[in-house]
Parts: sequence; C-alpha cells; structure tokens
Amino acid sequence: MRTAQGAPTPPRSRAPAGATDCHFHIFGPFEHFPLSPGRRYDPPLALVEDYRSVATRLGLARQIVVQASVMGTDNRCTLDAVARFGRVQARAVAVIDDGFSPEQLRELAAGGVIGVRFNAVSGNGTPLDQLAPIAHRIAPLGWHLQIYAPGEAWPDLAPRLADLPVPVVIDHMGGIPPAWGKDHPALQALYRLLDGGQAWLKLCGYRVSAGPPYDDLQPAARRFIRRAPERMLWGTDWPHTSLEGLALPDDGVLLDLLADWVETPADWQRILVDNPVRLYGF
Repeated sequence: MRTAQGAPTPPRSRAPAGATDCHFHIFGPFEHFPLSPGRRYDPPLALVEDYRSVATRLGLARQIVVQASVMGTDNRCTLDAVARFGRVQARAVAVIDDGFSPEQLRELAAGGVIGVRFNAVSGNGTPLDQLAPIAHRIAPLGWHLQIYAPGEAWPDLAPRLADLPVPVVIDHMGGIPPAWGKDHPALQALYRLLDGGQAWLKLCGYRVSAGPPYDDLQPAARRFIRRAPERMLWGTDWPHTSLEGLALPDDGVLLDLLADWVETPADWQRILVDNPVRLYGF
C-alpha cells in the first residue's frame, strides 16, 4: 500500500479565512480501523496528521470528512477523524444502510455526522433503491444525502432525487466528462435538479477531466457556478484514491483551478466559506 503524498505546492491564491475542504478521506491506522472486505481497491495510509499538512499549506480551516467505499458502513475511522480535528471545525458524511437503528443514527449525529453518502461508482456502497427510505429517516435529523453516481445515471436519477425530503449534494461535478458537451441529456438533467433549489454540487472535477492540467473543466465549472453560485462547494478529494496508476493531483494546483473558475471575489468567498457554513452548520 502506498502512503499519502506529501505537502502540496503552495497555491497562488490562498484560501480565505474560514475556508472549508468539503471532500476528503482519512484511512488508518489500519490495525485500528480495518478496511471492508467488500472493497474494490486498497487506499493509501492517509492519517489525520498527514491531512493537516495539506490543509495548512492551502489555508483550509474547516473539514468535511467523507466516508469512503473501502470502509463500508463502519464509520469509526471517519468519526475518529472528526473528534481529532474537533467538532468546532469538522463534520462527517457517513455511509449507512436501512439496517441502522434510530439509536445508531443518534450516535452518528452526536459524533458530528450531518449527511449520508451513496456511492454508485466505486462499489461496496448502499444500493440506490434505499435512497427514499433513508432520506425519510434522516430528514428529522436535518441531514442531507450525498450522491456519487456515473454521469449516464442522471436522466433517471435526477427526478428521483428531486422528490426527496432532504437536500442532495452531488459529488465530482456529477461524473459528467466535459467531452460530452453542454447539451448532453445527463447534464441537462443535472441542471434541472440544480434549478429545483435543493441540490448542491461539489466542484471536485479532476476525475472527469481528460487529464492534467485539467483545462477542459473550466467551461463546465463556470456554467455550474453561474447557474447556482449559492450552492457550489469545493474539496480536495485528498488522498486521491483509485486513479489506476495515473499521476496524483497536486492539491495546490486544484485550489488554483477553482481560483481560475470563479469570476468574482464574491464567488470565491461564497464557495469556500459561506456555502459550507450554510450546508454543514458551522
């Protein structure tokens, strides 16, 4: 197993005070937090202290720790990370299934969980047919759903999500490659979901790019920002798992990409600070 990469290149545009990394993962120590037998890949060792060097270099003050598919529904590593970062500055997005009891949900909430992730890309995730039942169970807690789905799923998936009683956060720019074009049915379905007012989108897009320097992402990112600037989020996606031998992104470069995408200082502040405060309750 590889270890997480070192500190990123210092970005040209350091994040503003109170900025939030809305998407990253913590893995290990594996002797305390074992990986799920059902996983499809082996992640690197990526500890809280490793991540802190990244956050410090980029100027990120708040953290959203996202449960990854390789951990299944065992959220102990993610909750431990939130406790170590501190509840004042950190929250968690967990993975659950319909077997979780009300007491277990309350325990997750007490540990800093504010959302539930469905991953239909990496395997080992909760089946999408549990979307509606789980949404109704978490609605009284004030949680949201976070969805990682392949781009081609959106024409069918977007109407289902629009009917749910909770906000929906869309991972990785919807998994829609820029090469599909701005008129692709998947992108149009995603736009309709955003226009409904309850959907948020994470501008962590390198996974759908043709590759470094990720220039192909700018037109799509700017269209998303112009469409719903008040519901755009950003995250590093550190430590950049499951890239199948490709070069790992430099997190400083990824933050600079966002700086290139935004067209006003207000959007820079909104995406990195104000929007996360509203969604995650800082």
